[in-house]
Amino acid sequence: MGNRFSSGKNAVAMCDRCGQRYKLTELKKEVQKQRVFNLLVCQQCWDPDHPQLMLGTFPVDDPQAVRNPRNDTTYLVAGPMTDGYNSGGSRDIQWGWGPIGGSSGFDAVLTPNNLVATASLGTVTVTVS
Repeated sequence: MGNRFSSGKNAVAMCDRCGQRYKLTELKKEVQKQRVFNLLVCQQCWDPDHPQLMLGTFPVDDPQAVRNPRNDTTYLVAGPMTDGYNSGGSRDIQWGWGPIGGSSGFDAVLTPNNLVATASLGTVTVTVS
């Protein structure tokens, strides 16, 4: 017993999106989220199944934890010294922006900052001959 359908090599069909005429063999099936829909679309209208539409389909193993973690002992010894600045523990971060250094009056207690901008300007000699 042979094939029940003809090959369709000369069959004409319409794209289900744009309505243009194409050969039936040129049309592709529409796939969204790995599901095949009963739509045949042309090459211009066909969109490949985007990988982000498949989120949650496959298990993801992306561990963030560290095996056998240890306490950060430098954090315990860090803190304000007698001059008011931090002692330089692992979480001692200095930050600042225009103008660099110093904190604003309203947050000086919360964000101590001893960044100081220094600049020097030398001399330039230009000889024209």
